[in-house]
Amino acid sequence: MSKTKLKNNWLSKTLESLEKDVWGEPEYNNHLVTTCHRLRKKALRDFETEDLRIMIGQNIGLKYLIPLALDKLDENILADGDLYDGDLLQAVLKSDKEYWKAEKENWKRMCGIFNRDISLLESHYNTRSIKEEWFSTFAEFERIN
Repeated sequence: MSKTKLKNNWLSKTLESLEKDVWGEPEYNNHLVTTCHRLRKKALRDFETEDLRIMIGQNIGLKYLIPLALDKLDENILADGDLYDGDLLQAVLKSDKEYWKAEKENWKRMCGIFNRDISLLESHYNTRSIKEEWFSTFAEFERIN
């Protein structure tokens, strides 16, 4: 069981309400900053793969978003946002090591998903550099715990 126990209705809530932290208006007017601010106000059940990729890539709301991402990756390890097949996987594997040290059950689950789907990742048509990045990032990820 992971350290983080989530209440039954957590998917209907926003990151702002779950974390009890309202960011207010963004200080910088660029796409990434405004998108992150907007996504903090979105109910988690409405998050799409690209939303997860963006927020996890910024290490925002990992306590709530990693479990959602793991569900998506369990269904399809190549789940993609707007960049390339498997971009969610890459964001998850590169996310904050401290989260994974604290959430060993989720770490084990991610390792299991990756190892189960290695042949799919190896045979996928993505570029060699993307494949190499998946495997090198996963090798680092495995060493966390």
